[in-house]
Amino acid sequence: QVQLVESGGGMVQAGGSLRLSCAASGRTFSNMGWFRQAPGKEREFVAAIYWNGRTTDYADSVEGRFTISRDNAKNTVYLQMNNLKPEDTAIYYCAAARQITIRTSRISDEYGSWGQGTQVTVSS
Repeated sequence: QVQLVESGGGMVQAGGSLRLSCAASGRTFSNMGWFRQAPGKEREFVAAIYWNGRTTDYADSVEGRFTISRDNAKNTVYLQMNNLKPEDTAIYYCAAARQITIRTSRISDEYGSWGQGTQVTVSS
């Protein structure tokens, strides 16, 4: 499995921005995703990106505010988060899909490698 390490989390006021990074060990040509889990809630899909970076998908709750991107030369996936809301507070995880599929997946079980998570806290 690909080893993934997230970074870039922190605390920000509502309306602020953060950029999360996910560094992969070695090369990866996997479809990649970001998920988040808030206290007392299920892990939920945030965004996904196709292996070549040309197709993206976003949860309705973050569409227009978050941007997922990747730099395969640097083995890194990013999540730019703008106009953050208190509801965005969660631990954010990046993940590498088990298989390349025609469509990116919103299902966590289809991702085989996960980072340790990075905390994002948005104050009101």
